[in-house]
Amino acid sequence: PFSLICLKGLTMLTMTLCLYFFAGATGDIPPDSLPSVPGTLPHFLKEPEDAYIVKSNPIKLLCRAVPALQIFFKCNGEWVHQNEHVSRESMDQNTGLKVREVLINVSRQQVEDFHGPEDYWCLCVAWSHLGTSKSRKATVHIAYLRKNFEQDPQGKEVPIKGMIVLHCRPPEGVPTAEVEWLKNEELVSSMTDENIDTRADHNLIISEARLSDSGNYTCLASNIVAKRRSATATVVVFVNGGWSLWTEWSSCNVPCGRGVQKRSRTCTNPAPLNGGAFCEGMSVQKITCNSLCPIDGGWEEWSDWTVCSVQCERQRRRDCNNPPPRHRGKMCEGPGDATENCTGGMCTQSKCALLLVAFFSTFSNDVALYSGLGAGVIAVAVLVVAVMLYRRNQSDYGVDVIDPSALTGGFQSFNFKTARQGNPLLLSSSLQPDLTVGRTYSSPICFQDSIDNKELFDPLPDIKVKVQSSFMVSLGVADRAEYHAPKGQPPETFPRGLNRDYSNSTVERRSPKKGLLSPTKVQLKTTGVFGHLGGRLVVPNTGVSLLVPHGTIAEDTSWEMYMVINQGESSCDILLGPEVTYGPPGLDLSSPVAMTIAHCAELDAENWNIQLKRKTQENKGEEVMSVEDESTSCYCLMDSTSCHLLLDQPGSYALIGEPLTQAAVKRLKLAVFGSLGPTAMDYSLRVYCVDDTPHAFQGVVATEKGKGGQLLEEPKMLPFRGNTFSLQVSIQDVPQFLWSIKPFTTCQEFSFSQVWCSNQQPLHCAFSLERYSPATTQLSCKISVRQVKGHEQILQVYTSVKESVPFFMQSDCTITSQTGPKAFKIPLSIRQRICATFDTANAKGKDWQLLAQKLHLDINLSYFAKQQSPSAVILSLWEARHQDTGDLDSLACALEEIDKIHSKSPYADGDCCSLSKTTGLGKIITEKKEICN
Repeated sequence: PFSLICLKGLTMLTMTLCLYFFAGATGDIPPDSLPSVPGTLPHFLKEPEDAYIVKSNPIKLLCRAVPALQIFFKCNGEWVHQNEHVSRESMDQNTGLKVREVLINVSRQQVEDFHGPEDYWCLCVAWSHLGTSKSRKATVHIAYLRKNFEQDPQGKEVPIKGMIVLHCRPPEGVPTAEVEWLKNEELVSSMTDENIDTRADHNLIISEARLSDSGNYTCLASNIVAKRRSATATVVVFVNGGWSLWTEWSSCNVPCGRGVQKRSRTCTNPAPLNGGAFCEGMSVQKITCNSLCPIDGGWEEWSDWTVCSVQCERQRRRDCNNPPPRHRGKMCEGPGDATENCTGGMCTQSKCALLLVAFFSTFSNDVALYSGLGAGVIAVAVLVVAVMLYRRNQSDYGVDVIDPSALTGGFQSFNFKTARQGNPLLLSSSLQPDLTVGRTYSSPICFQDSIDNKELFDPLPDIKVKVQSSFMVSLGVADRAEYHAPKGQPPETFPRGLNRDYSNSTVERRSPKKGLLSPTKVQLKTTGVFGHLGGRLVVPNTGVSLLVPHGTIAEDTSWEMYMVINQGESSCDILLGPEVTYGPPGLDLSSPVAMTIAHCAELDAENWNIQLKRKTQENKGEEVMSVEDESTSCYCLMDSTSCHLLLDQPGSYALIGEPLTQAAVKRLKLAVFGSLGPTAMDYSLRVYCVDDTPHAFQGVVATEKGKGGQLLEEPKMLPFRGNTFSLQVSIQDVPQFLWSIKPFTTCQEFSFSQVWCSNQQPLHCAFSLERYSPATTQLSCKISVRQVKGHEQILQVYTSVKESVPFFMQSDCTITSQTGPKAFKIPLSIRQRICATFDTANAKGKDWQLLAQKLHLDINLSYFAKQQSPSAVILSLWEARHQDTGDLDSLACALEEIDKIHSKSPYADGDCCSLSKTTGLGKIITEKKEICN
């Protein structure tokens, strides 16, 4: 009835109160339908604000207005029920108007359940007697921050003063995450460092890199929900080395004749830091010089005697002008003037004679007295003359003179034909090279044998050398020069190969063919007699072996087989391992033999094309197969350090590498040896860089055994990239007050072609040191071997220079051949049963192909398919591959795995080596286990 009264046109005030009562009672009539009455429109003192729901915590929306009779919230276009409002009224003390405040809660479930074109929103509506007012819309979001960054910063290596830009895209989140940067766990801010900018789209920008900017950088993203850390990016600020200024030219190193002047510079302006590039170019320059030889003075002929003087004397003279002394030459020895009595004491024309006559006439009465006086005078005169003659005679022979140069260490003039002495690793000051032909002496100074003085110092007319190095001795302006060999003489090249000499194998030497750029060939040969039972042939300590399987040679037949490692010839081919020949020719084999050859390549099909080549009768290499291709003529299995070949024909075989990209890598083995020099004060360090194969390193071993060298550091491996950059060897951290380095260069260099095409020949360079005092008994230094723009290895040297001990103890292999069952890991009975089982295919597919798959030999299956017994060939290849370990467990487990796949019966036991009896191989493994036990 009350609502009907309201509808019949009561006064405005009554209408207002009616609607207010109705809305308060039901909450269903919107306040914007209220009629307008005189007064003031509501004014919002506080409007609802945007909010974020964190996890499951609801948010509160607050609205305050004055004057307001009522305030309601509307969310997403719908009115919020009155029961969900929390209201509070107050009075404004200044205006007397009523102030109303309303609060509602919004839960996570409400926001998640809303599906509309807009975000979840709410506003409040307030009304007074005059009318209604609406507040701003407040949006409500569910806050979150994902875990993974959209882009993590990446580590960088930048040169000093270069720009560093680290990108960071924070994880998706609401609200959007703020980004900060940490360096070594400390906050980085552009406010404290003008060189750093962190405002550009979350990226970190360092305008000019400093050494202090090196460190570990982390991107930190955070919002009201959580904080997230990116992956750490390591920034390295490196400094490329720079040359210092050249020193002044030194004085000529010989006091007389043609010599050498030099000047040097160091890679210290600045020194390379944090992996920066070493300086490229020469560290030492040398030019020829001519020191004017001293010319000693010589006497001219004596002049004629002068006329006899009144003093009864005559004189003559000579001058030191034949030749005059020049260029620090000595003055003539002896007097330049001579005086003698000209009358023999009987001169009557002199005052002496007149006085004597007067004397005798005046004192004739005292004859006896004055006769005695005269005799005394004559005796004195004779004595004076005798003394003068004696002194003249002594001056003709010279006197004891101490040459000051002998005390100061200066040079003495000497005959160049005398025996040459000194450090054989250095160019002696007595060596007078003919520099008129424009030769250039350049490093690396790599010698085949530093003890052989004759090879080192005698002229080398039969070589042609082209070397470019960082410490080239420039004679003139050319930075490259050549030695030209006379016509008809074979040339040699530096660095010379090292002749090998092993005690455990037969060594054959051949003279080099005319025109070859290689030293005398050396061959390692091992032989053995094999029959139907087969066997194994090994070249000791070279990584080369030959497996002759059982049944390969017919019954009642035996062959004397041999295996030879040939010295590689210089060619454009890249030899990855030794060239191996096995024979004899005409060998009749019923199944292939397995040959193992060590190699030095880092295997990567994208970077290498590795081929197996065989020599023809014309001594040319023909390609047999590429290791990545399938072939039915032979089989090639490449492991990380060895290559296993299955071969049907005797011959000479070699692995040839063809780099496809500059990322192709050869492994080098580095070793440093030391020994005392020619004198007790000298010490020699020899650094070898050789292909990382056992055969190549044995050349170094044999050479150092002959020299009594001492291995100073465990050999290390260096990856050498095919990027055309050279290999630098430098000596560092030598105690300057205890040792001096001869020559005055600390960096030597091998060109890229020398290393890349070394073909198993050791490269050798030497550093000669001299200690200042015999009391110095310890030497410590570092040998750095690095490829320009490549990898680096450090050899640490710490040794006593007094001790003389063997360089290392090597357990040499003395067994070169084995025949019969003892040569194989798999017993013959087990081998025959495996072959009988897998050579016959069955419905379950358990045949030799599955055996090859489980033994990881499932490449080039077409080669096995053409064999009379594929399983036997697979087992021979497994034998060759596991000859060092010889562990049958892997074979047994592979057979067990095959049985697990195809057998339905339960296993006999839980051992890895157990096989189901249904396969027929259980007894085989039982025998294997008995053998193992």
